Amino acid sequence: MTAFLRVLAVDDEPPALDELAYLLRADHRVARLHTAGDATEALRVLRDNDIDVVFLDIRMPGLDGMELARILHRFARPPAIVFVTAYDDGAVDAFDLGVTDYVRKPVRAERLAESLRRVVNSRVVPSHPAALARAEDDPTIPVELAGTTRMLPRSAVRWVEAQGDYARLHTADASHLVRVSLATLADRWADAGFVRIHRSFLVQLRLIAELRLANTGYVVVIDGTELPVSRRHTRELKDKLVRAAKQDWNR
Repeated sequence: MTAFLRVLAVDDEPPALDELAYLLRADHRVARLHTAGDATEALRVLRDNDIDVVFLDIRMPGLDGMELARILHRFARPPAIVFVTAYDDGAVDAFDLGVTDYVRKPVRAERLAESLRRVVNSRVVPSHPAALARAEDDPTIPVELAGTTRMLPRSAVRWVEAQGDYARLHTADASHLVRVSLATLADRWADAGFVRIHRSFLVQLRLIAELRLANTGYVVVIDGTELPVSRRHTRELKDKLVRAAKQDWNR
């Protein structure tokens, strides 16, 4: 296969940057590799070169990786972004920025190969406005699965359960613990149809199969699972279900 990706690797720690650069150069898809030791140097590289993907450390002095990613996100033709970090506390912000992948250090060759495959797939997605709109409407969030960070589409999440400072995302066939509060997700996902039904539960409104009165109060049913509805959220939930039903009738 012909090499074609133009890559920029950014890390303020020389050993980590050297290792990442070595692994990237060894991949047949990488045609050209640039490196930078901080965000300022990275911006100079981006100014002078066409870059397809930036492999970016998050914790750097000065302008950190998350701040640089926000700048890149505003580019007219932004490069794909892959975070390469030893920490998982940037996962939610990465999700908001629509990053292509989130790779944990130490980086393994096979994991980096998977990340490059995702970059290639993201680069060949049709640029028709409808396709771009679908991508923006269904962002992904990094989750851990068998020791590997995967990008989970928000549309796959059925309901969310609070677990302390974390949240557990429930899909049709699995669940994933992420380091973000339920309150944060409730705020960020409100426009996507997620509604708070309890201090410990956030659900996708369109997936509610039933709302019924049980012995302990109201419950909703999603995928056969009963979830409690607190008294303070009951009236608002009923109103939203009625409005959603009316919208369906008027289509």
